[in-house]
Amino acid sequence: MAIQKNELQKGLKTRHITMISIGGVIGSGLYVGTGTIINDTGPAAILSYLLATIMVVLVMRMLGEMAVLNPDSGSFSTYAHQAIGPWAGYTIGWLYWFNWIIIIVIEATILGAMVHQWVPSIPMWTASLSFPIIMMFTNIFSVKSYGEFEYWLAFIKVATIVSFLCVGTAMLLGIMPGVESPGMDNINSYGGFFPQGILPVFLSIVFITFSLSGSEVAAIAAGESENPEKNIMKAINSVVWRLLIFFVGSSIILVFLLPKSEAGLFKAPYASIFDMAGLPAAGQFMNIVIFVSLLSILNTGMYTSSRILYSLSKKGDAPKLFSKVNKRGAPIGAILACVVAAYMFTLLKFVAADQLFVILASSSGGVTMIMYIFIAISHLRSRKKIEKENPGLLKVKMWLFPHLTYLTIFMLFTIFVAQAFIPSMRLQFFLTFCITGLVLVSYFVFIKNKKKKLNIVQTVSKKIIEEK
Repeated sequence: MAIQKNELQKGLKTRHITMISIGGVIGSGLYVGTGTIINDTGPAAILSYLLATIMVVLVMRMLGEMAVLNPDSGSFSTYAHQAIGPWAGYTIGWLYWFNWIIIIVIEATILGAMVHQWVPSIPMWTASLSFPIIMMFTNIFSVKSYGEFEYWLAFIKVATIVSFLCVGTAMLLGIMPGVESPGMDNINSYGGFFPQGILPVFLSIVFITFSLSGSEVAAIAAGESENPEKNIMKAINSVVWRLLIFFVGSSIILVFLLPKSEAGLFKAPYASIFDMAGLPAAGQFMNIVIFVSLLSILNTGMYTSSRILYSLSKKGDAPKLFSKVNKRGAPIGAILACVVAAYMFTLLKFVAADQLFVILASSSGGVTMIMYIFIAISHLRSRKKIEKENPGLLKVKMWLFPHLTYLTIFMLFTIFVAQAFIPSMRLQFFLTFCITGLVLVSYFVFIKNKKKKLNIVQTVSKKIIEEK
């Protein structure tokens, strides 16, 4: 059996992959952060969301092309290894793993704070430490249990956004009982489409792009599905229109419905719209949805970090212990390692100086953009190679290749470097740059030299055997 050979089980269904593809993107940042973007940028925030969404869609199209050819739990780490070199796969693999571990800690901490707020008798640190354990059990039982749990968590998030879009549209059209359509009044109150000029539009793209990370998880999960090729194609296609409708559509409704003069409404924009529509307990409802969103991201983080660690182990870039799977095909070694790592960082946040954790969190903040850059460069190199060797293998193609790929790479580099010129993101840029350098150095110090010595030993052993 494949499972006995330390292979992952293909237990995810098409509906799991489809929901995971959009569920990974929808976090509490959409429900809360959108209001801040609009408040700072004005109506032009719609353009910011449109441009950021298009860029993520282009990256996903590139990833989808490679994933259809080679469905793998290591996803872009494996593709970077093959297209750029072992050092690239190692670097982006470990950076991505570190990024998700930090996300797990952040989500667990916020969840702990919410539980403590609801039930003061439960200490925040106790609640925070319990959530990684809960998610460990959903992942360690089988990949199907993860997929099913994540499906329903993502379903709640998607249903909330769909409800929001329907309610918001009804309010705009003036068909919501008891609510008068504001028409263009709120748009005019900003003083134009670009009230702060064009610069905030591009600055907002930087923030939005980071909040849109997570759609790549579908390419990782597809490797454990019944029909990887079909599921990847379906997930990639669905991401295109869902991102446009959910994120761009939400920004349009918020811009038209929230008056500029009511700054307090932008702090919880979704709850504000439901409240304006006269729906009861809107604030409490959105708190529950945010709780579910945090739980979903934590669940996905546990899954994704364990699969990346498993893939690194299979390539010899991590201890072999992490590629061990249980009888149900779950990488138990990698899952336990991720839980331990999450616990260590969580304890660090509560026990050590909080500033130390802020530094670690900032170090992982720019990893998303580095990941996108690696995906784009890997696609550029692998596509050129396939077109020369066997173009018939290409079932999913990036649009307008290579022009759009080059344009996307330029945009990604621009956004990454732009962090250095934004005061609030400057620390994140330099710390991410530093930790990337450390991971890269560790490859040449530990992995490359180790593999070089192993190759020498194997060569000598082969010669000895041949002489005998």
